Amino acid sequence: MMNIVHDTQAVFRNLLHSMSRPGEISKLNETSINLSSRTCHQATMLTMLTLFDAEIGFHILTNDQQNELQKQIMDYTSAKIVPMEEADFVIVLQGTDDSTIVQAMEKCKIGNLIDPQYSATWILECESIKTGRSLRLSGPGINQQTTIQVNLSNGILAKRNELVKEYPLGIDMIVTDASLQVVCIPRTTTIEPLGGA
Repeated sequence: MMNIVHDTQAVFRNLLHSMSRPGEISKLNETSINLSSRTCHQATMLTMLTLFDAEIGFHILTNDQQNELQKQIMDYTSAKIVPMEEADFVIVLQGTDDSTIVQAMEKCKIGNLIDPQYSATWILECESIKTGRSLRLSGPGINQQTTIQVNLSNGILAKRNELVKEYPLGIDMIVTDASLQVVCIPRTTTIEPLGGA
Protein backbone atom coordinates (compact mmCIF):
# COMPACT_ATOMS: atom_id res chain seq x y z
CA MET A 1 0.00 0.00 0.00
CA MET A 2 1.33 3.43 -0.92
CA ASN A 3 2.07 5.88 1.87
CA ILE A 4 3.16 8.89 -0.14
CA VAL A 5 2.99 11.39 2.72
CA HIS A 6 5.19 9.32 5.04
CA ASP A 7 7.72 8.44 2.35
CA THR A 8 8.03 11.93 0.88
CA GLN A 9 8.45 13.40 4.38
CA ALA A 10 11.42 11.07 4.87
CA VAL A 11 12.86 12.07 1.49
CA PHE A 12 12.37 15.76 2.34
CA ARG A 13 14.34 15.34 5.56
CA ASN A 14 17.16 13.69 3.62
CA LEU A 15 17.20 16.45 1.01
CA LEU A 16 17.16 19.16 3.65
CA HIS A 17 20.06 17.47 5.44
CA SER A 18 21.98 17.13 2.17
CA MET A 19 21.37 20.74 1.11
CA SER A 20 22.64 22.01 4.47
CA ARG A 21 25.73 19.77 4.21
CA PRO A 22 26.89 20.07 0.59
CA GLY A 23 28.87 17.10 -0.68
CA GLU A 24 27.61 14.73 2.01
CA ILE A 25 26.08 11.65 0.39
CA SER A 26 22.62 10.67 1.67
CA LYS A 27 20.97 7.33 1.09
CA LEU A 28 17.23 7.41 0.53
CA ASN A 29 15.31 4.56 2.12
CA GLU A 30 13.49 1.94 0.13
CA THR A 31 9.98 3.21 -0.21
CA SER A 32 6.47 1.82 -0.21
CA ILE A 33 5.72 4.01 -3.23
CA ASN A 34 5.52 1.59 -6.13
CA LEU A 35 6.51 3.99 -8.88
CA SER A 36 9.52 2.29 -10.35
CA SER A 37 10.19 4.00 -13.64
CA ARG A 38 12.30 2.63 -16.45
CA THR A 39 12.98 6.17 -17.56
CA CYS A 40 14.65 7.64 -14.48
CA HIS A 41 16.36 6.66 -11.22
CA GLN A 42 14.10 5.91 -8.26
CA ALA A 43 15.94 8.62 -6.32
CA THR A 44 15.05 11.10 -9.06
CA MET A 45 11.39 10.12 -8.99
CA LEU A 46 11.22 10.35 -5.18
CA THR A 47 12.86 13.78 -5.27
CA MET A 48 10.31 15.01 -7.80
CA LEU A 49 7.38 13.56 -5.84
CA THR A 50 8.68 15.33 -2.75
CA LEU A 51 9.41 18.77 -4.20
CA PHE A 52 6.88 19.19 -7.02
CA ASP A 53 3.33 20.49 -6.74
CA ALA A 54 0.79 22.33 -8.90
CA GLU A 55 2.79 25.58 -8.69
CA ILE A 56 5.94 23.98 -10.14
CA GLY A 57 7.05 24.16 -13.77
CA PHE A 58 9.58 21.53 -14.89
CA HIS A 59 11.64 20.71 -17.95
CA ILE A 60 13.29 17.36 -18.79
CA LEU A 61 16.61 17.11 -20.59
CA THR A 62 17.31 13.81 -22.34
CA ASN A 63 18.53 12.37 -25.62
CA ASP A 64 15.20 10.56 -26.05
CA GLN A 65 11.53 11.39 -25.91
CA GLN A 66 10.21 10.98 -22.38
CA ASN A 67 6.45 11.40 -22.77
CA GLU A 68 5.80 8.56 -20.32
CA LEU A 69 7.88 10.19 -17.59
CA GLN A 70 6.37 13.63 -18.23
CA LYS A 71 2.87 12.21 -17.89
CA GLN A 72 3.79 10.31 -14.73
CA ILE A 73 5.19 13.45 -13.09
CA MET A 74 2.13 15.49 -14.03
CA ASP A 75 -0.29 12.79 -12.86
CA TYR A 76 1.30 12.41 -9.43
CA THR A 77 2.32 16.00 -8.67
CA SER A 78 0.15 18.27 -10.87
CA ALA A 79 3.35 20.07 -11.91
CA LYS A 80 3.41 21.36 -15.47
CA ILE A 81 5.86 21.09 -18.35
CA VAL A 82 7.32 24.47 -19.32
CA PRO A 83 10.09 25.77 -21.62
CA MET A 84 13.63 25.74 -20.23
CA GLU A 85 13.57 29.50 -19.67
CA GLU A 86 10.59 29.19 -17.30
CA ALA A 87 11.45 25.97 -15.43
CA ASP A 88 11.64 25.91 -11.65
CA PHE A 89 13.21 22.44 -11.88
CA VAL A 90 15.34 20.99 -14.66
CA ILE A 91 15.64 17.19 -14.71
CA VAL A 92 18.71 15.82 -16.50
CA LEU A 93 18.37 12.10 -17.20
CA GLN A 94 21.45 9.90 -17.24
CA GLY A 95 23.12 9.75 -20.64
CA THR A 96 22.13 13.24 -21.77
CA ASP A 97 24.81 14.85 -23.96
CA ASP A 98 27.07 17.35 -22.18
CA SER A 99 26.54 19.91 -24.94
CA THR A 100 22.75 19.69 -24.44
CA ILE A 101 23.18 20.32 -20.72
CA VAL A 102 25.53 23.28 -21.17
CA GLN A 103 23.23 24.89 -23.76
CA ALA A 104 20.29 24.49 -21.39
CA MET A 105 22.28 26.09 -18.56
CA GLU A 106 22.72 29.16 -20.74
CA LYS A 107 18.92 29.55 -20.89
CA CYS A 108 17.76 28.59 -17.40
CA LYS A 109 16.54 30.91 -14.67
CA ILE A 110 19.18 32.17 -12.22
CA GLY A 111 17.01 34.68 -10.36
CA ASN A 112 17.66 38.39 -10.06
CA LEU A 113 18.99 40.66 -7.32
CA ILE A 114 15.49 41.52 -6.09
CA ASP A 115 14.18 37.93 -6.27
CA PRO A 116 17.13 35.52 -6.31
CA GLN A 117 14.81 32.68 -5.33
CA TYR A 118 13.29 32.73 -8.82
CA SER A 119 15.97 30.41 -10.12
CA ALA A 120 16.13 26.82 -11.33
CA THR A 121 17.03 23.80 -9.25
CA TRP A 122 18.73 21.12 -11.33
CA ILE A 123 18.21 17.40 -10.63
CA LEU A 124 21.02 15.57 -12.43
CA GLU A 125 21.31 11.81 -12.74
CA CYS A 126 24.64 10.02 -12.75
CA GLU A 127 25.57 6.34 -12.64
CA SER A 128 27.07 6.52 -9.16
CA ILE A 129 28.01 8.96 -6.43
CA LYS A 130 31.07 8.02 -4.41
CA THR A 131 33.49 9.47 -1.94
CA GLY A 132 36.62 10.14 -3.92
CA ARG A 133 38.75 12.78 -5.56
CA SER A 134 36.75 13.91 -8.57
CA LEU A 135 35.51 17.23 -7.15
CA ARG A 136 36.65 19.36 -4.22
CA LEU A 137 33.82 21.25 -2.51
CA SER A 138 34.12 24.11 -0.05
CA GLY A 139 31.86 26.79 1.38
CA PRO A 140 29.03 27.12 3.92
CA GLY A 141 28.00 23.85 5.57
CA ILE A 142 31.35 22.19 4.81
CA ASN A 143 34.10 21.76 7.39
CA GLN A 144 37.03 23.24 5.44
CA GLN A 145 36.56 21.06 2.34
CA THR A 146 35.27 17.70 1.14
CA THR A 147 35.65 15.59 -1.99
CA ILE A 148 33.16 13.53 -3.97
CA GLN A 149 33.25 11.53 -7.18
CA VAL A 150 30.48 12.15 -9.73
CA ASN A 151 30.61 12.02 -13.51
CA LEU A 152 29.86 15.67 -14.29
CA SER A 153 32.08 16.98 -17.09
CA ASN A 154 34.40 19.95 -16.71
CA GLY A 155 32.25 21.80 -19.24
CA ILE A 156 29.12 21.38 -17.11
CA LEU A 157 30.99 22.40 -13.96
CA ALA A 158 32.52 25.45 -15.65
CA LYS A 159 29.10 26.63 -16.84
CA ARG A 160 27.62 26.04 -13.35
CA ASN A 161 30.45 28.01 -11.77
CA GLU A 162 29.83 30.84 -14.22
CA LEU A 163 26.13 30.94 -13.26
CA VAL A 164 26.85 31.23 -9.52
CA LYS A 165 29.57 33.90 -9.84
CA GLU A 166 27.26 36.73 -8.83
CA TYR A 167 25.74 35.35 -5.63
CA PRO A 168 22.87 35.32 -4.66
CA LEU A 169 22.12 34.59 -8.33
CA GLY A 170 22.69 31.05 -9.58
CA ILE A 171 21.36 27.50 -9.58
CA ASP A 172 21.19 24.75 -6.97
CA MET A 173 21.96 21.14 -7.89
CA ILE A 174 20.69 17.80 -6.62
CA VAL A 175 22.62 14.81 -8.00
CA THR A 176 21.01 11.35 -7.86
CA ASP A 177 22.30 7.89 -8.71
CA ALA A 178 20.99 4.40 -9.40
CA SER A 179 21.60 3.30 -5.79
CA LEU A 180 19.07 5.69 -4.17
CA GLN A 181 21.84 8.12 -3.23
CA VAL A 182 21.66 11.91 -3.44
CA VAL A 183 24.15 14.71 -2.97
CA CYS A 184 23.32 18.41 -3.01
CA ILE A 185 25.45 21.27 -4.32
CA PRO A 186 23.82 24.63 -3.58
CA ARG A 187 24.90 27.84 -5.29
CA THR A 188 26.93 28.83 -2.20
CA THR A 189 29.32 25.90 -2.74
CA THR A 190 32.62 26.30 -4.55
CA ILE A 191 33.41 23.38 -6.90
CA GLU A 192 36.92 22.60 -8.11
CA PRO A 193 37.55 19.66 -10.47
CA LEU A 194 40.52 17.53 -9.42
CA GLY A 195 42.77 15.79 -11.89
CA GLY A 196 43.11 12.05 -12.15
CA ALA A 197 39.57 11.19 -11.07
